[in-house]
Amino acid sequence: MSQKLTPARVPAPGKILHREIEARGWTQKDLAEIMGRPIQTINEIIRGTKQITPETAIELSQALGTSPEFWTNLEAKYRLHLAGKETKELDIARKSRLYSIVPISELIKHQWIQQTESIDDLEQQVCKFLGISTLDESPQLVVNFRYSQHQQPEIASQLAWIKRVENLAKQQTITIFDRKKLEDAIPKILACAEQVEAVVQIPKLLTDLGVHFVVVPHLSKTYLDGAAFYLNENPVVALTLRYDRIDSFWFTLMHELAHIVAGHQGVYLDNLDVLEDNDEEREANEKAADWLIESQAFDNFVSKTQKYFSRQAIEEFARTHRRYAGIILGRLQHDKLVPHKNLRTLLVKVSPLLKNWIDI
Repeated sequence: MSQKLTPARVPAPGKILHREIEARGWTQKDLAEIMGRPIQTINEIIRGTKQITPETAIELSQALGTSPEFWTNLEAKYRLHLAGKETKELDIARKSRLYSIVPISELIKHQWIQQTESIDDLEQQVCKFLGISTLDESPQLVVNFRYSQHQQPEIASQLAWIKRVENLAKQQTITIFDRKKLEDAIPKILACAEQVEAVVQIPKLLTDLGVHFVVVPHLSKTYLDGAAFYLNENPVVALTLRYDRIDSFWFTLMHELAHIVAGHQGVYLDNLDVLEDNDEEREANEKAADWLIESQAFDNFVSKTQKYFSRQAIEEFARTHRRYAGIILGRLQHDKLVPHKNLRTLLVKVSPLLKNWIDI
């Protein structure tokens, strides 16, 4: 099958005309006088600001000993080339705009949109993903998200992530939410923190309480561990499993639930490595930590075991307080009481237990 080739360079008719004039030792004024045209007309053709009409092509052919078709063909090919170039430049600009709004490569990688060579199709897919008709609209998010057409990479990735969470949460059918019932159910939820395998019970416990539960892996440059916000009257708890460890799972989960139990409104996009320094984040942190390990009991354990925290000592404390040992280890490592390289086998992965809930 033959392939249509596109010339790398298409000469401008004005350049060819300029060479023809020079080859004859003429000036633009000379050609203008020969053709009976204003010199400005010849100058505009050479500069490319004026097109060669059929009448001009005939006159040029008579003056230069060429055919009229030579000039009309040159002009037609050059104008087609310019039109194609303008279309390509427009497509590049459109693509650039799309890539600045959302991380296109990430969306394709996660199959939230499909790979396509068509810029029109790509734009339609992005609009559908964001729930907008055109790129001139701002996405209508259930969260109060700061949005602009030219995001920083981190903000654009966060926008895409939270939109995916929102879209998945909307597909769930759950019961009416009652904040008091959720608060009363915290001990039941924490009972699942005693055995690793009990993590599998968490999604149903939450959805039965009217809380949307979504796991969407973090996107590059989001640096998110979890989020809490409201979809209509129901709260949404979203996790990324950025650190796929039992300790990180439990602390992130309880941190997001603490926002809800405390009645915090708005949206909380949490990077637990670098939490915002405000009262609500501090309150959620303290609640989560105290729910998981009662503060006085933990302080007593630390003071008695200081300097050398053996696996046996950690497991005994964990067993006494009905928590999995990896959760205790994670707290000790967070507080820099145990090196992060120690006892890593206790920090088991939770993703295999939540595989039916992970957006993959």
